[in-house]
Amino acid sequence: MAAPVRDVTEEEARFFRENGWVRLPGLVARDFVERLRRRALDRLAAHSRTRGAGFVDQAFGQDRDIAEHDEDFGALATSPALARGAVRLLTGVERVRLQVTNLLVKEPGEHGQTVYHQDFPWMPMDTSAMLTVWLALADVPADMGSLRFFTGSHRLGTLGRSFVREGDDALTRHPWLRDLELSPPLDLAPGDATVHSALTVHGAPQNRRDAPRLSFTVTYFDAAALYTGAPYGQTDGLGLEANRPFDHPKFPLVPVE
Repeated sequence: MAAPVRDVTEEEARFFRENGWVRLPGLVARDFVERLRRRALDRLAAHSRTRGAGFVDQAFGQDRDIAEHDEDFGALATSPALARGAVRLLTGVERVRLQVTNLLVKEPGEHGQTVYHQDFPWMPMDTSAMLTVWLALADVPADMGSLRFFTGSHRLGTLGRSFVREGDDALTRHPWLRDLELSPPLDLAPGDATVHSALTVHGAPQNRRDAPRLSFTVTYFDAAALYTGAPYGQTDGLGLEANRPFDHPKFPLVPVE
């Protein structure tokens, strides 16, 4: 089944390139998102989840690489319209590869805030031309934990890793980030998405509602990126060669037509 995804407008692309993030209302058709929501709930119910001890695990639960195991999530992650949108948002990029997909859940009373951080400092790519689409699978009012972004922070380069030790979040390490404008709290409907650059400092508050926050994320990166050889759990042991492209089934090229 083809995923019903609308095209990203040029106005949305300009906003993203200027601010490092953008809201895309109605990106995916609601009936398809409802199908994803039901599949997500079935999958979460079928897999007992033990909360890990890591800093990320304290912020949200995740079903990593879900698109590899579910055909509907796979259809969305490899949607030509979604790939076209990623190419339009990124500057100077002609094709994208799929980096990772995630089914995310932020449970009230179990998970805390997602501290402010950048995604890119972990990555073994030689270019930061990378973005993440964060799709609401149900209503996500702001106080359920929708993402917030420090506008323009994508221009500041790599600011260091978070989720390694206490006090390594971006705001603790770089308090001057508070001089930047923080995006407003966003209420998202099913099928709405936000997109952020891998260099954009972002985070999310604790879920203060009585239902879990449910979302799906897909990350794309420049198909011309080269592998740096830096240690990273997703790429270790794949046989990738440093200073060569990510030519591996784990990182498929996504068609744009």
